[in-house]
Amino acid sequence: MDRHELMERALEARKNAYCPYSNFAVGAALLCKDGTVYTGCNIEVAALTGSCAERTAIFQAVAEGRRQFSAIAVAGAPKDQEPDSLCAPCGVCRQVMREFCGPDFEIILTDGQELTAITLAGLLPMAFGPDNLEGGG
Repeated sequence: MDRHELMERALEARKNAYCPYSNFAVGAALLCKDGTVYTGCNIEVAALTGSCAERTAIFQAVAEGRRQFSAIAVAGAPKDQEPDSLCAPCGVCRQVMREFCGPDFEIILTDGQELTAITLAGLLPMAFGPDNLEGGG
């Protein structure tokens, strides 16, 4: 699956966002190394918590036994509007990606006109992850 197809899946997932508090809808499409795609949207609750689209997709994949990921496409904008700027993953999502993905994992973003891709290493330099805990530090 190419970057454009993956972004189309993210844009479609964005339509399912439940965002009554922020009114900001985000969709994500996670590409597994075996070609399987998991989608997610942001889900908010009245306690002003919930899950971002990226984590929704990753957690669904992990819950189904997947652990090998190649890329994720992310698109966000105010609900009922098309994206017109990049919507980068939040810090918590970046840390979850670091838990399950390597430094070459690709994050694909859109401003509604073009796609921009960055690796996890570029998005989260000097990341702390599972390998930091191997051997006691």
